[in-house]
Amino acid sequence: MALSARNSGILRHGRLCATESSRQRIDSSRRKSFTRRPAAILGSFLFLLLAPGFVAGVFPWWLSHWRMQAPLLGVAAFRIAGVVLIVAGVPMILDSFARFAIQGLGTPAPVLPTNHLVVTGLYRYVRNPMYVGVAAVIFGQGLLFGYVSVLEYGLAVWLAFHVFVLGYEEPKLRSSFGDEYREFCANVPRWIPRVGPWKGTKSSSG
Repeated sequence: MALSARNSGILRHGRLCATESSRQRIDSSRRKSFTRRPAAILGSFLFLLLAPGFVAGVFPWWLSHWRMQAPLLGVAAFRIAGVVLIVAGVPMILDSFARFAIQGLGTPAPVLPTNHLVVTGLYRYVRNPMYVGVAAVIFGQGLLFGYVSVLEYGLAVWLAFHVFVLGYEEPKLRSSFGDEYREFCANVPRWIPRVGPWKGTKSSSG
């Protein structure tokens, strides 16, 4: 009887120690997230200014100076299409950067990657909404202002994105996130958005 009570006490003590250890790990993870998030937000904001800011803003302006020319092929509807692309693309870029910083606890920059795979929001429709958004803004400016040179530049940017994604980004993410990223790739297209959002798994939902 005494031995049974002693064993019971040891088991309770073991459970308490395990619970306390688990709480400490959770608290440590929360502290790291709390301290990393401001740095991730700042880093993402700076990268937003330097990368998409130049690629989708400064360089198209340098080519067109945002001056209206005659609509391409004399079709005024191209201007409307350009506005639609710009209006759709800008929120895609901003939403992607925000999710990288707040949920992924990192930045889109390869030197400061995220700690977690981001599979929420627009990432449930397309794997690369930030790149799609940047390309949409560039093509939109070409159509709006009537500059073939801006459209050609947009095509070059998209090809560069495609090569970077295939040659570096996807292999890196497969190495970092394993089966979680493979499942994501199997269900979400690289460039052409899904009609409906991918629901994901319990581990990836959020």
